Amino acid sequence: MTSDTLSLFRLDGRNAFVSGAAGHLGRAMCTALAEAGAHVILNGRNAERLKDFAGELSQLGHSVECAAFDMGDFEAVRAFFSTRERLDILVANAISMTPSPFDALTPAVFEQTYRTGVVAAFEAVRAARPALRAAVAAAGDASVVTISSMYGLVAPDKRIYAHPEQASPLHYGPAKAALLQLTRHLAAELGPEHIRVNALVPGPFPRPEVRAADPDFAARLAGRTMLGRTGEADEIRGPLLFLASAAAKFMTGAFLTVDGGWTVW
Repeated sequence: MTSDTLSLFRLDGRNAFVSGAAGHLGRAMCTALAEAGAHVILNGRNAERLKDFAGELSQLGHSVECAAFDMGDFEAVRAFFSTRERLDILVANAISMTPSPFDALTPAVFEQTYRTGVVAAFEAVRAARPALRAAVAAAGDASVVTISSMYGLVAPDKRIYAHPEQASPLHYGPAKAALLQLTRHLAAELGPEHIRVNALVPGPFPRPEVRAADPDFAARLAGRTMLGRTGEADEIRGPLLFLASAAAKFMTGAFLTVDGGWTVW
């Protein structure tokens, strides 16, 4: 690659907001954006976790700040984004859900998952629109990245899940599927303003403690991918950075699947 090509991935002078920042994949996403030069706003509900993570990034010389509020609190979302003069990157990663077996699943649980995973993304983008426009005026481009899931594209294979508590909740996949369609609609709405909206679609990225507690389950997940393994959290960094940066400047309304081939067969 030439230096000009590599520079497309730099985010110096850019401001990025990431919801669910202190989570398993959220931490990797924030690290990628910070290492590329962005000032990263860490969002989550747990102020202490955010503070600790911000401290880790700051010690590495990165520019970060904390924004502790629930993305499902739409008044808080609107209040926060109304104070931002410029926002170059918005990563809608957060979702809140209560695991519940099929027979016990209530409409309220469905509504919670849809509210925090879909409606919250819409409210964030709408509230951030003036700040995203300001980024376009300053730099010619702004990027929204929604974080969906392979279970927004396909249904879970129940044969993989030996225990009911391991299975992907029935209310999770439908919300992630709705987020993909929201991504298309937002891309159509915001495209004329040069605000790009794309979706990242992760596959199996089990936490280290899950692998350690049930290696047989981890092996079954790995066996379902074309690469014969599950993803490491750090492997989400490159795809996220690509969509967030000018390297993907002519992409909008697209889905980037990072699943080891899970959804191909």
